[in-house]
Amino acid sequence: MMRKFSISLLLFFVFGAAWSQSLDTLDFESFQVWVRTYHPVASQAEINLRMGDMEVRQARGGFDPKIYGTLDRKEFKNSSYYDRQEAGISIPTWAGVELNGTFERNSGQFLNPEASVPSDGLFAVGAAINLGQGLIIDERRAALRQAQIYQESTISQREQLLNGLYFEASDAYWKWALAHENVKVLNEGVELAKIRFEGVKISYQLGDLPAIDTVEAFSQLLNRQYSLQSAENAYFGSIQALNTFLWGEEGEPMFLEEGVFPQGLFEEFMLILEKEDLRAAIASHPLLEIADFELASLGVERRLKSQQILPVVKLKYNFLTETLNNFESPFFENNYKWGVSVYTPLLWRKSRGALGLANAKIDFKQYSRDLKEVELRTKLEAEINSLEVVGTQINIFSQNITSLEMLLTGEMRRFEIGESSLFLVNAREVSLFSSRLTLNDLVSKRRINFAKTRFAAGLGFEE
Repeated sequence: MMRKFSISLLLFFVFGAAWSQSLDTLDFESFQVWVRTYHPVASQAEINLRMGDMEVRQARGGFDPKIYGTLDRKEFKNSSYYDRQEAGISIPTWAGVELNGTFERNSGQFLNPEASVPSDGLFAVGAAINLGQGLIIDERRAALRQAQIYQESTISQREQLLNGLYFEASDAYWKWALAHENVKVLNEGVELAKIRFEGVKISYQLGDLPAIDTVEAFSQLLNRQYSLQSAENAYFGSIQALNTFLWGEEGEPMFLEEGVFPQGLFEEFMLILEKEDLRAAIASHPLLEIADFELASLGVERRLKSQQILPVVKLKYNFLTETLNNFESPFFENNYKWGVSVYTPLLWRKSRGALGLANAKIDFKQYSRDLKEVELRTKLEAEINSLEVVGTQINIFSQNITSLEMLLTGEMRRFEIGESSLFLVNAREVSLFSSRLTLNDLVSKRRINFAKTRFAAGLGFEE
């Protein structure tokens, strides 16, 4: 269910004394905390960790002990041909040894002599081990190791999701702040145009100004009203974009109430840019870590494929006893059964092809990973440079606005003493308001670029 709410009031109840702004202001820091806590992408990022845990649990299932039992009986023409009963347990281990225990009891007139056992049954306890293929690693151990690698990679996947959310939320917030600041500037321009229009009308009625000046003043008023309407429309759109980042504690979408505003675009904002720290952060960028985990998983696959080139040599040994407390006979002296099986293909084309494919996948992924690192580093350098350039442009435009304000003040004084025209005053004022809008855009751009720079370095929400 969608509903409106005053997010600043809600933040007051959630964060208490930490909420230091007035109740009609949603400051950037509180907005970031809210997004990080309740946005669906943040919840998805946490689910990633659960998925990794479940992958490991599923892979560990390959080492779960298994119990089994069989009953095979044949009766025909009042004759008991055979009655075979067997139950057992098999326990795979990480070392590649499979422990097993069985109990069998067989009887019948036509029972295979090989299956003859004492009337009370026969226990067999032993193990099976691969001495060739599967000695170092087998499919079960490979699946578990790859699941563990995936579990580790989910931490990086979670971080990348949150970093993306941080940048998108920052972008939406500062565009909202920019649109709000532009509306304020253009509102001021409309009010000044109204005052000037009324003043020019009075001066015209008193015979101090020609009629054409009233047309000039009215034209300026209409232009500014048009620009204000466009800015208000952009402001409305920025609010809708911001609303996509506002979610309630129960996962329901929420909306800003009318009268909730962003913090001032020109309020003090910490832009800490340690270039060397950002460059060093690239080494642990989530995308590179994910690529490293994929390489590690491919490495496990290569080890498995290299093992499959070896011949299969499987050794089995079982100690036989009628009771479980009789294990006194030495191995291979009495009461045992053992066997060995060996087989191997003649050409190994399947195994060698699989190993070659695994090596090719690793080489392909390594090149991709190296290219990604270069792309990330060049992207970071571009963002750092852009951030510095915008900072310089802000200083230049701030000085320019000071100059334009002085020119406007001087032009108005000349107009008041009859040495200038309303056209020149309006031109000066239009230039000043245009520059103020440009400065707003630069300040907003710098704050968005700061978020871009952190994102390019693999950073996001402040922990």
